[in-house]
Amino acid sequence: MCTKHKSIILLFTMIVSMVGAAPIARVIKSEGNVLIKRMGKSTFTIPGKPGLGINNGDAIKVGEKGFAVAIFIDDKSVIKIREKTQFEFIESTNSRTLDVEQGTIFFDIKKEGRTKTFRVETPVSVASVKGTEFAVVSSPAGIDQVFCASGQLDVQNLISGQSVVIGPGQKAISNAMGNLMELPFTPDDYPADPEGVQPEIQTEPEPEPEPEAEQPQQQQRQETQEEPDEEPDEEPEAEEGEGQEQTESDDAPSESQPSKPEPKKPFGMGLGVGSVTIDGVLYNQIALRPEINFGKLGIGLDLVFYVDNKGNIKEDEWDFKSDPGRIFDKILFLRWGAESDPFWVKFGSLENVTFGYGGILSGYSNMMEFPTVRRIGLNTGVNIAGIGGQLFMSNMKDFNRGGTLLGLRGTYKVSDSFPLTVGLNFITDMNQFSGLKDIDDDSYPDIFDDFPSDANYYNDTDGDGVPDIHPGVEAPVEGWDIDADGDNIYDEEDDELVLKGVPFSLGNNKSSVTGLAFDVGYPLLKGKVFSLDVYTEFNFLNFPEVGAPDSLFYRPNYSGKSFSVPGLRASLFNFLQLSYEFRIKDGYFVPQFFDQSYDINRVVPEYIDGSAIVKTKDMTLFADSSMNEGLVGHFGSISADAFGFGSLYGSYTNMTSDTDTVNSFVAALTLNAERIPKLSEATAYYQRTNDKNPFDFANPSVNTVMGYRLGYELGKGISVIWDYRQFYRYTGALNDDGTGKLEPVVQTTIETSFNF
Repeated sequence: MCTKHKSIILLFTMIVSMVGAAPIARVIKSEGNVLIKRMGKSTFTIPGKPGLGINNGDAIKVGEKGFAVAIFIDDKSVIKIREKTQFEFIESTNSRTLDVEQGTIFFDIKKEGRTKTFRVETPVSVASVKGTEFAVVSSPAGIDQVFCASGQLDVQNLISGQSVVIGPGQKAISNAMGNLMELPFTPDDYPADPEGVQPEIQTEPEPEPEPEAEQPQQQQRQETQEEPDEEPDEEPEAEEGEGQEQTESDDAPSESQPSKPEPKKPFGMGLGVGSVTIDGVLYNQIALRPEINFGKLGIGLDLVFYVDNKGNIKEDEWDFKSDPGRIFDKILFLRWGAESDPFWVKFGSLENVTFGYGGILSGYSNMMEFPTVRRIGLNTGVNIAGIGGQLFMSNMKDFNRGGTLLGLRGTYKVSDSFPLTVGLNFITDMNQFSGLKDIDDDSYPDIFDDFPSDANYYNDTDGDGVPDIHPGVEAPVEGWDIDADGDNIYDEEDDELVLKGVPFSLGNNKSSVTGLAFDVGYPLLKGKVFSLDVYTEFNFLNFPEVGAPDSLFYRPNYSGKSFSVPGLRASLFNFLQLSYEFRIKDGYFVPQFFDQSYDINRVVPEYIDGSAIVKTKDMTLFADSSMNEGLVGHFGSISADAFGFGSLYGSYTNMTSDTDTVNSFVAALTLNAERIPKLSEATAYYQRTNDKNPFDFANPSVNTVMGYRLGYELGKGISVIWDYRQFYRYTGALNDDGTGKLEPVVQTTIETSFNF
């Protein structure tokens, strides 16, 4: 609808409202945060209680924890409004329009008793209705989906002028770039009704209506049976409606119920058959991945059997008797609710965890080494009356060893009318050394343990497989031995030998890091074409002293801070998101220290003269003196919808000082498998942070992480999945210039996936 015509209609409705026009619709059900804005008002202030009348020109907004149902008084058409939805009611003599800003709405539009055309208009599309059941999903990214359950709809893209006509079982996808596409959909694709009922998707065309001669009598009978006793004189004005309790009127009919509701499937099963490399050994794998959904509860299991080339099953994966904790490895995820609910929790696999604006914790994933390393994470939170809280733990099994990445966040939003939000973050890695692999859980990491699978022993000086003397530990059957003389007797000659020292132990060594952050954000502009948020964030990192000054893994006490001001996040044409920060860094600080690849470079082994030492991420980064200097620079990111075929994200950081420059680059691409034949999924990513030249692809560093996941569809529900990850580690070998040699670490999984 053009601005001129819309202004004329609104002017007309204002004149009509001044003489006491009756409401055009009425709220018959509401839950949670539902607010009404009367025509001519600037804010949503009136609670959308059942029974409240809706006038021409009013707008309704349903918040993150809300749901509403409204009925049009004249023809009894019903609309259901889901969370995060906002639109305006606009009527003229011949038309009825819902001007949708964003959200999800379900429609049951009646043919009988209606004399006006019905339209649903979004920033990019308009749907004209002739009487039907349908749903509209309009995202802030400028992508509309219109689903037709029965009847017929005309859908037009307002940018390009293209139009299509869709019928039962068809949907139209329209975007801000002018694209419009008609596709079939299945009942599972239809948006979930918050009341748990779905319409029956018709497969036959609707019968033609009765001849016009019979319509008046039928319409008259319909009006006689359903016309409510309206009391317009008692309808409150905008100011009087604030805070008043309304009850559902007796004349409001019950909501229409579909004859055959089709709820979401409570159970699904995935089957994976393929190969995987674990600890350098190639296994064939058979994985059963059942998923159970019941209301807000979701459970996903990962029941995997690994078989070597001799046909032997890797039994330790199912040895619950010696290690009861392994039962948790079979839980892929356990969740309750969504992050917008008053309470939510997720247990198991975690992806893309970010606190605040991401200055310290950004895009963290505990799945980067899956399935070689299985981490059991926890992420939970609450949202009550503008106050939010969040708890995050990367690996609960690690917590038992005195480590894990732990985070707490609290937020406070002043009000909906003044949406200033403040946040406070606390993030700590309790012991970075606990990231070292220790199969037997004896506190001696495998790289230092001569008996990595036996918790009783750790040293073997002569390397013959018979342990040295371990004070306080019962001798093995073959006795002690340190000199390889074959007698397994600790004699006088043995007494002259030098035993290995007690190896590096997690029990005696701790390397922690703590981060604090404070942020303030405010939505400066909010519009259909352009929106802008402004924020500032202060971050602080502290690294306590580790080891003795003469040890190989010594780290002095140091700290650093960073200040981002201003920070800007903008949305352009609802499909392009941009962000920019001016950053000031001082001392030992690294932006996004806890990032997607943190578990990979949290602590890594290096070799000096053939001896293994361990270095935490900060020890590696701050070995370069330029990382300790005060730096000033810029951060920018861009994400965009690729015309409905996928999404693209990229970010670049440039920080400089008087003597040096540090840069970071991150990129990710996700394709929409529904739009590309034979593709079931496709993602790719590249990350190289805090390097001189992140675009020097020929010479990677320990800060380089890349990978992709590609699925090729063989048939309905059957796909071949190729999952590839690569990062880099130092080995004992040296380059020609004497520096440590980097070797790629490749993790590849190929499996055939069945979903049924």
